[in-house]
Amino acid sequence: MLSRTRADQQRDPAAWPRLLLALLAIALLWPGIYQAELNPAVLLQPDNLRTMGGFVADFWPPAHAPDFLDLLLEATVQTLAIATAGMALALLLAIPASLLASRALSLSAASNGGRPALLGQCLRWPVRGLLIFLRSVPEIVWALLFVRAVGLGPTAGVLAIAITYAGMLGKVYAEIFESVDPRPAHALLQSGSSRLSALLYGTLPSAAAELTSYTVYRWECAVRASVVMGFVGAGGLGQQIDLSMRMFAGAEVASMLLTFLVLVLLADQLSRLLRGRLA
Repeated sequence: MLSRTRADQQRDPAAWPRLLLALLAIALLWPGIYQAELNPAVLLQPDNLRTMGGFVADFWPPAHAPDFLDLLLEATVQTLAIATAGMALALLLAIPASLLASRALSLSAASNGGRPALLGQCLRWPVRGLLIFLRSVPEIVWALLFVRAVGLGPTAGVLAIAITYAGMLGKVYAEIFESVDPRPAHALLQSGSSRLSALLYGTLPSAAAELTSYTVYRWECAVRASVVMGFVGAGGLGQQIDLSMRMFAGAEVASMLLTFLVLVLLADQLSRLLRGRLA
């Protein structure tokens, strides 16, 4: 009787709920795997193994001919230019949209104990709907549309990043503004300060580190997105990788992948540096 009592005490009371949740997750995941036609065994087929092995074997040594390095440098600079220009345009749209979509600087909320007026809510919903529309379409789709409109080249990539990332940045910026302590901004508004002063001295000091970190992260994502959009003709490293893969030039692909890895590492270090300065 005593041993049974000890066994009951040692038994995890959450074991059955966890087991049921695991079974439920498997039951929900299995149809998705079936619809995606996921079959890892395809990678182990002899023909596929020989093809992948031969392509990966060409990765070493990476291409380092002077002419190729000049082309790689040009493509890298173009990739950074696409990402940076796209982010700059996205910020021009996202910052005012986030302020309009956020309740952080609402005069009615500052005077009514945090409750925004109905008119302000009616004005914010269209802005939020616009942000939802901008980020709902992937940047690769926008790039395809702009390639048809303005032709091949970096312009399509810049416009695609600007539109999609404006929606992402505007949404997250608005949420960051609303997540910080609103009392400093509300105190400034109640004392007669302008909304710009309330933003600069009441909201930004608490939100600067998070805003900077997310902006640098999104710039890193924009670099990756610009590489992907190069496959549809938007220029940069992606277009060069596509050309090299079509010619089965594994050494050139390896050099470009290493360059892309360095770009991501530099972006990560930049994010840490800026967060440390603003913390």
